[in-house]
Amino acid sequence: MIIVVAALIKKDGKVLIAKRATGDENAFGKWEFPGGKVEKNETEENAIEREIKEEFEMDIKAKRFITNNICEYPNKTIDLRLYECEYINGDFKLHDHFEYEWVVIDKLLSYDLAKADIPLAQFLINKK
Repeated sequence: MIIVVAALIKKDGKVLIAKRATGDENAFGKWEFPGGKVEKNETEENAIEREIKEEFEMDIKAKRFITNNICEYPNKTIDLRLYECEYINGDFKLHDHFEYEWVVIDKLLSYDLAKADIPLAQFLINKK
């Protein structure tokens, strides 16, 4: 099982999602909560902070674990773990995504989300 972390970054009552432009064929062209794989000897919090820095050139601080989803794709199983994160600084520069949007939580499921991200979005909607 591959541990993958995702960032829930909020601004003005909306959350950040991004459309994947690189990487795994299961997520390519799909919207997702941005993040990535946890590397060996790395905490999940450090991984999400590193991934957001690499993918967007933004600094964030992982605040708390929210929920996770174990998702089976044809070629692998991932444990996608969502963390509430605080924006610190930096401007968006897209490296692994085509675009990004700030979305009202209730509208998340109207986007073509990656399979692993759908239950996370449903959790957030139901939690409201």
